[in-house]
Formats: sequence, C-alpha cells, structure tokens
Amino acid sequence: MPQPFKVDTTSPRTVLLVSSGYHLYREYLLRMISNHARVWLFIDRESQWERPYVIGSTKVDTLDVEAMLTAARDLRAEVAFDGVICWDEIRIVHAARLAETLGLPSGPSQAISNCRDKHRTRGALAAAGVPQARSIAVSTAAEADAAAQAIGYPVIVKPRALGASFGVSLVDGPRELATAYAHARDAREDGVPSFDAGVLIEEYMDGPEISVDAAFADGEMQPLYLARKVTGFYPHFEETGHVVDAADPLLEDPALRQVLAGAHQAVGLQTGITHTELRLTRSGPKIVEINARLGGDMIPYVGWLASGIDPGRVAVEVACGQLPVVEHARRDVAAIRFLYPERDVVVADVRVDETRLPPAVDLARVLASPGQRLVLPPNDHVSCRYGYVVVRGESAEACNAAAKEAERAFTLSGSADEARSLGVS
Repeated sequence: MPQPFKVDTTSPRTVLLVSSGYHLYREYLLRMISNHARVWLFIDRESQWERPYVIGSTKVDTLDVEAMLTAARDLRAEVAFDGVICWDEIRIVHAARLAETLGLPSGPSQAISNCRDKHRTRGALAAAGVPQARSIAVSTAAEADAAAQAIGYPVIVKPRALGASFGVSLVDGPRELATAYAHARDAREDGVPSFDAGVLIEEYMDGPEISVDAAFADGEMQPLYLARKVTGFYPHFEETGHVVDAADPLLEDPALRQVLAGAHQAVGLQTGITHTELRLTRSGPKIVEINARLGGDMIPYVGWLASGIDPGRVAVEVACGQLPVVEHARRDVAAIRFLYPERDVVVADVRVDETRLPPAVDLARVLASPGQRLVLPPNDHVSCRYGYVVVRGESAEACNAAAKEAERAFTLSGSADEARSLGVS
C-alpha cells in the first residue's frame, strides 16, 4: 500500500482546520493535509489524537464565528494563515464566514449556506433550470399529504438540513406518509438549524445514485472521484458502501459535467471542494444535493486508493486559492463496505481475524466499542456500524467479492436482550 502520510512541519503554507471530526473516519484526511501544509486546529475540546499532525491547537467554540475570529487574531504574532479548511457539515458555513472575515480564499458563505439548506438549494437550482427533483417544504402532516398528492407517489421525505441520509424515507403511498413525516421532522443533530417548514417532500428519482467530489477555483471545475453508492434498509437510504472506479467513463460525460457546473453556478459556489450527489435517471443526471465539503464515509480515501489523487493536497491547494493539478497515478477500482449487526444490540466485543482477510483488503477497521448500543435504521443511522473494510481490485465485482469475504473475518458479539431492556427495539 502506498504511504503518503508524512507530517510536514516545514511547509511554507499554514492552514487553519475548523474541527477534526471523528478519528475513525477523518484521521486519514488530517494526516494527508499535514503532508502538504502546517496545520493549526480550532476544536471545541482539548486536542487528542490530532496532536501528531498539527503544529498547535486552540480550544474554542467552533459554532461561534466571533469566538473563532478573536482566537485567530490572537494568533497573528505566532502564525499567519494561508487558508481555512473544514470538512464538518455542521460547521462549514461558520468556517466560510471565518475565512471571509480574515480575507482568506473561500467560496462565499452565502453560497455555502445555499448548499447547507436543502430547500434553498432547490430554489436556486429551479431558478437556473438545473435538472433536479421537484420539492416542497412543509411544516405539518397535512401539508406533507397535500405535497405528496401534488407531486405524485412514490415520494422522498427528508429533513431540510441533515446529512448522511438521516431521517430520509421512500414513501409508496398515503398510509406510510405520516410515519415518514414524523421520522424526518423529529430527526435532530446538535448545531443544525431548525425551520418552521423543516421537512421536504420530493419527487422520487429512479436510477442509480452516485456522488462526485470536485474542486473548484474561480468557476473552473476539476472532478476528483466519482463514487457509486450502495444503499440498504429499505425504505430508508442508509449508505452501506461506495465503489470508486478511477476510469469510470462518467467522469468525462458531457451531460454530467454540464449538470455539475450548472448546479454550482446556480448556488453561487465557484471556489471550494464539494461533494455532490446525483441520480442517473432515464432523462439524464439530476441533482440530489450539494455538500460544500469533501465527501464523508471515507470516500476521498477510497478515491485516493483507486486513483492516486491525494485529497489532502487538493484540499490545501484549494484552501490557499489555487486550482489543483489533478493527475491520476492509478486507474484501479476501490470500494468500502460498512458492517451492520443483524439486529439492535449492545456490543460486548468486535474482533477481526486478519488471517482470514483476502489480499485485496487495504483496511479493516472496528468502529464499535464494548458497551456501545447499535440501533439499526430508522431509529438510528451510520452510528450503528460496527466496522468497515476497504478493498482494491480490477473491477467493482472483484471488490464486492473481496469485501464480502473480508466481512467473514469480523466477529461481533453482544446482547440483544440487554438492548431491549434499555428501550432499544
């Protein structure tokens, strides 16, 4: 396996990272950016696992732009920042406002707000004629019923400002709508804004779902990775895996590129890195949503494994106002598969027998700890995973076979009875 992870403390560039995220999903990114810039971290706790990769950190409320501005200005005598990086969905608008005020390169915070609020995204895309789903924001179950009737079943019911497919359901008819509406309405996450019309009723777009991570500088687009999604837990849209083919012909598809470019122009985001989700419908690609950050779920790592395009280097260059030169070092296929329990459980232990892992495995990681409650969708979402495997091969089929074999190397033990006694169904 290639080893790009070497912390560079002598780089002439220094970036400010706003929040580090969950280390089991984001440590690789911090390692990678630290190979291309000196990193100072703003974080709302004392730094821990991040320390080997940063030149310093400040404990500050990362949801408070004024507090971060004060902290950044206090550091002027010690460090000069060349750019701001943030991959935390909840904090991307705050980070953009920080960069704007400091006079550092950034997409306009208003444009990033347009992406963060899915209803505003829909309005901007509709005004520009970008292909997407028909969408109606609602504030009551009665409004949801009227919207679904107007759009026509099946419909997607989703929260207006959450990510990771949390609270999202496919509804085939009126009987399931009230439950799906309540599920979306009640989905909450700390730091996420609430709206009176906080639920979206949307047209269901049939066809495979993909995501594209792309870098933008002054309106010029450089696609990085195209991932084909694997979802489960019907009628919900839990993302159970992703497959990246560095030679995927869709990367050069003119229709896809036109939709991507038009969508970003519509929301006003012409500088930055984005993770855009689309459906490949019979009438062409249509936008699901635009996220003004690198993809989650280890997608940039999987993309790097397949293509050799280093997301850390790209993130640093874009944050510092440069359009990166994107060159493929490899033309492989890579995939990630997330592992879920068969039922709700309180974890006793998770073990990996490395002798049973096939050669195609690049990473095999445990996500769950003893005593952790794993609650399957729709009552919870990505936090119910107990592990993941990343594999590389010659084709998607080879990767899927290797991932399936690798899953058998994991052993999850736990107590379903204890989970039920804690009120977990």
